[in-house]
Amino acid sequence: MNQPILTLNDLAFTYRDAGKPALDQITYSHRRGEFTVIVGETGAGKSTLCRCLNGLIPSFIKGRLDGTFEVAGSRQSGHPQVYELARVIGLVFQDFEAQLFSTNVELETAFALENFAVDRDLMRTRVEQALERVGLAGFEQRDPSSLSGGEKQRLAIASVLAGRPALVVMDEPTTDLDPIGKRGVFKLAQVLRNEIEGIILVEHETEHVLSADRILLMHEGRIVCEGPPGEMLSDPLRIERYGVRPLQTTVLLSRLGLETDALTIREAANRIRSAGWRVKESAQANLNGRRKPASADSVIQIEDLVFQYGDAQPAVDGVSLDIKAGEFVALVGQNGCGKTTLAKHLNGLHGPTEGAVRVLGKSTAEWTLRDLGRRVGFVFQNPDHQIFANTVLDEVAFGARNYGLPEETVREKVDAALAVTGLAGRDAEDPFNLTRGERQQLAVASVLATDPEILILDEPTTGLDYHGQVAILNLIRRLNESGRTVVMITHSMWVVAEYADRCVIMSGGRVVRDGDVRSCFSDPELLESLYLEAPEAVRLGYEFGLVVRSVNEIVDCLERPDG
Repeated sequence: MNQPILTLNDLAFTYRDAGKPALDQITYSHRRGEFTVIVGETGAGKSTLCRCLNGLIPSFIKGRLDGTFEVAGSRQSGHPQVYELARVIGLVFQDFEAQLFSTNVELETAFALENFAVDRDLMRTRVEQALERVGLAGFEQRDPSSLSGGEKQRLAIASVLAGRPALVVMDEPTTDLDPIGKRGVFKLAQVLRNEIEGIILVEHETEHVLSADRILLMHEGRIVCEGPPGEMLSDPLRIERYGVRPLQTTVLLSRLGLETDALTIREAANRIRSAGWRVKESAQANLNGRRKPASADSVIQIEDLVFQYGDAQPAVDGVSLDIKAGEFVALVGQNGCGKTTLAKHLNGLHGPTEGAVRVLGKSTAEWTLRDLGRRVGFVFQNPDHQIFANTVLDEVAFGARNYGLPEETVREKVDAALAVTGLAGRDAEDPFNLTRGERQQLAVASVLATDPEILILDEPTTGLDYHGQVAILNLIRRLNESGRTVVMITHSMWVVAEYADRCVIMSGGRVVRDGDVRSCFSDPELLESLYLEAPEAVRLGYEFGLVVRSVNEIVDCLERPDG
C-alpha cells in the first residue's frame, strides 16, 4: 500500500504562557499526491498546524508540543528541527512579507537552493521555472520591497517552489492576490499535485476549494470534520457557523427551499429552473432603480495625476477622478496596477510627479501633512504596520494627542472609537495580543479617534475569517452612512458588489472603468481582461439574464407561479 507522505498522531501544542492548547489532539494522514484544504475561523489553529509541520514549532516558537508525526516515512518526535524538514516540507507563511529579505527577486528565489548546495546551472533553471509559474518572469532584478502586496505574495510562493519540497504547505496564499491570481494559485496546485508528494493549503474562499481532494474544518484547535468538497460545502449553515463564507450557490438554494448539494453555478441554476422558479418581468427595472443618489459636493479632485518611483515606468499614469461627499468607492484592479500608490496621494504620503490632487477644496501641496492626516484617515493593508503602542488605549489616543487635543476630549474620542469598533473595555490590553481581526478593528479605531471626514482603507478584510470580514465591513458601512466618504482598495469582488456604491477599475496605472457598481459588473469580459472576476452571486445572476449584487437580489427577482 502507498505510504502516506505525512501522518500526525495526537499532535497537540500549547504556546508558552497560554491558558489552553492551540492544537488539541490532531490526528491526520496525508496521502501521496493529495490536495487538502484547511478552513476554519480565525484562531482555529490553522497557522499553528502549518508551523508545526516544518519545525518552526517548537524550534523557534516556544511552547509544549506533544504527539508524533511521520514525514516521508521518518518518525519525528520531541523537537524536529527546521533544517531536517526543509527539504521535505516547504511553507509559505501567512505573513508572506516576513519570509522576504533578499535584495532582488532572483536572489530571494534562489536562497533555499543555495542552502541546499544545488548546482549553479540547475539553480538558475529552477529559479526561472518558479518565477514563470507564479507570473514573475522578468522581475528578477526588482527589489522585493518595491513589489505590490500581491507580487510579494507570489514571490514567497516562488521561493518555496524553487526548493522542490515533497510537500508544499501554503498558509492563506491567495489573501492579497487579484481574482485571476487566486484562480491561478489553485490551478498551480492542480499541476503540482502531479509533480510533488502533496499540497496542504489554508484558505477562506470556499469557491476556490472545489478542486481539492479533501477539506479539513478546524475549530478551537481540533479537526471537527473532514471530507470531500461536495460533502463539506453542501451545508451552508454549518460552514458559516465555523467562520467560513459558504458557497453562494448553496445559500441561494437554501433560501429557495431546495436541496443544497448543487455546488457549481450551472448546476444550481439548472436546479432552480427545474423547480419552476422564473424571473419576474419587473426584475431588472427594479434593480436598475436601486442606485444611491450622489452628492453634488466634491471632496477629492484628481487631475491628470502621474507618479513615478525613481526612473521606473509611471505607477500612476494620467488619472483623473472626482469623488463626491459621502460616496463609498471601491478601487480595484490587478496586483501592481497602482491602486495603493494612487490612494497614498489622498493623504499626502505621496506627492504628484505631474498633475494635481485637491482634497476638501485645497491642493495637497497646500495642506500640512499633519492637518491633512486629521481629515483623511488611512488604514494600512497590514494593521501591524501602524500599531506600535503598549496598550489599546495609547494606540487609539495617539493621533488625537498628537493634534494637541485636551485629554478629556481625547478620552471621549477614544471611548467613542472603541465602542463603534467593538473594542470597548479593552483599553489596557496589549495590541499585539489581539487577533488579526481585532488588530484590524484597532487600526480603524485609531484613525476614527481623529474624526476624519474621509476614510481610506487598503484591503481591510485581508486575513480575516468570514465573521471578521462582515464585522469590519458593516462597521465601514455604518461610518459611510453617518456621512464619511469611504475609498476602499480590495481584491474581494463580493465585497465590492455588496458594500460599495461606485467602482473604479485600474490597469497599468490608469483608470479604465469608473461607474456605479452594477454597471461595472455588466461587462464580465472586460473584468476578465483586467484580471478581475465577477463574484459568485453576480455570476449566478448572469444565468438568469440579470446583473445582481447579492443573493438577496436574486431571491427578490425570482418567482414560482405554481408555488
